[in-house]
Amino acid sequence: MTLEIIGIGGILALFALLSLRMPVGLSMLVVGFFGTVLAGGQRLVLAGMDAERAFSRSWGTAFSNLTGETMEAASNYNLIVIPMFVLMGNFAGISGMSKDLFTAAQRWIGHFKGGLASSTVVACAMFAALSGSSLASAVTMGRVALPEMKRYKYGNSLATGSVAAGGTLGFLIPPSGGMIIYAVLTEQSIGRLFMAGVLPGIMLTGLFLLAVRYFIFRRPEQAPAGNKSSLTERLQALWKAVPILGVILLTIVGMYTGFFTPVEASAVGAFLTFLVAVARKQINLASLAVVISQTVGATATIFLILIGAFVFIPFMSLTELPSQLVIFLTTLPIGDIGILLVVIAIYIFLGTFLEGIAMMVLTLPVIMPIAASLGWDLVWFGIIIMIVLEMGMISPPVGLNVFIVKSIAPEVPMREIFAGIWPFWFAMAFMVALLVLFPQIALYLPQTMIGL
Repeated sequence: MTLEIIGIGGILALFALLSLRMPVGLSMLVVGFFGTVLAGGQRLVLAGMDAERAFSRSWGTAFSNLTGETMEAASNYNLIVIPMFVLMGNFAGISGMSKDLFTAAQRWIGHFKGGLASSTVVACAMFAALSGSSLASAVTMGRVALPEMKRYKYGNSLATGSVAAGGTLGFLIPPSGGMIIYAVLTEQSIGRLFMAGVLPGIMLTGLFLLAVRYFIFRRPEQAPAGNKSSLTERLQALWKAVPILGVILLTIVGMYTGFFTPVEASAVGAFLTFLVAVARKQINLASLAVVISQTVGATATIFLILIGAFVFIPFMSLTELPSQLVIFLTTLPIGDIGILLVVIAIYIFLGTFLEGIAMMVLTLPVIMPIAASLGWDLVWFGIIIMIVLEMGMISPPVGLNVFIVKSIAPEVPMREIFAGIWPFWFAMAFMVALLVLFPQIALYLPQTMIGL
């Protein structure tokens, strides 16, 4: 049995476990552990060692890898940003910040045709900068925005499509849980990745607003105009949103200027959102228990995924499968852009049936050697990956954000929800093309930031 066959068998076993609905972290841990036993033993046999001794030693290597990688993930100081930003998002959720964001956007642009859908996209972008989670953005904003759009008789496709697509911005706009995992797995600066996502995040939000306008142009009956608010109502709504905007600006500007490290920014953001929740009298023992429980649960899930990835990556290295793939792709007569398009196509295909973070941790051990061998900037490449993962979140047949929206609006058929996401999907594809043509869109802020 060759090492390549062991590697391919491990990947197939991984997909089999995922199809049985085993959590992705546990699946990677199991395959990585037993794969290390097989691949490590086979390497020693090929080096001339007796088979019994070789596989006996490989068991020790596998156990050492399991305990060592678990300890490394659990004791990594930089990973404190995960529970802190999750806590920040949970405090933002219970304090009513999401409703304030939507109300402010609605008061200013809701009276235009499609204004509520545009308000949803803007509010999702702002809430993403607090929660760092696409799922949290979709759930929270969906519960606020969908009833309003239904009240104003918006079409189901535009209403649900704007929520599903707007929620994906949580994967790109910092702080992003996906970026944190990418940074850890690729040994990149979390702060630089956060800064790299700012301009693309703003531009993609703008493209989503254009997608809303295109949808209205094609199907004007889906987006009636809303009531126009007075200047006083607009200013009052904007004033209520000031604390949220202040927290967002403080954390992002603080990281950019070097005043905060990402860890410090996450702690400051969590503390400030806690103060806002206290000032609004939304904190009591019951709500605090819910926030802590949700934060611990989400953090444990992410850490399990990271531990599984840390055990799976050495197994992939032992099989030499990534290096063989690098040799194969780099010898194809398609150039760097052609290889990038192949990688993007693979991600889009996987996104039709895999969840975003699962897809990332499964593929990075194989994809990163290709990116490194071609000299791609890994921060720039990471932003492209984030957007392509967003595309997967709304792609059929899985489209995780689509199913989240379906759970909020069970009366809307799935075909109508998917019909509403395509303008946003193509907006993401256009954003990827812009990043390929103009890498400085992602790299300008990381290259000019101070202290990291």
